[in-house]
Amino acid sequence: MSLAVRWTRLLMVVSAASFTGAAYAIRATMDGPIGQYSGAALSAAIVYTIVIFIRPQISPLPAASAAIAYCWFIEFAQLTPIPAALSQRNWLARQLLGAQFDLIDVAWYPIGVIPLAAAHWFLRARTRSQTDPAPS
Repeated sequence: MSLAVRWTRLLMVVSAASFTGAAYAIRATMDGPIGQYSGAALSAAIVYTIVIFIRPQISPLPAASAAIAYCWFIEFAQLTPIPAALSQRNWLARQLLGAQFDLIDVAWYPIGVIPLAAAHWFLRARTRSQTDPAPS
């Protein structure tokens, strides 16, 4: 495993922990829509970091697509009774699966992912321009 992959994975762990801390801090200090919808955006950001952790060399568009698709899958799965039943029994399941469908969350997932994908794209472009030899 290359040093760049190790640093990327370490950064993703730190980022996911930071997003998790931010989500819980917002939820603890703010009530209402800000707490709820920021949680959706930050959970999508966490999923994006997990995608990058698993595949550090992935491009931003496929990473963003995978993160958003996963979030939407989990959200639409809440239309079935399975996530709610699991969430009643286990705190971790409630954090990962939620308990009830919210259509507004569907819109907030991309809001959490798009800034990360843009930063990812910018950093990849910048890294590539620094490693490519200058034309003569």
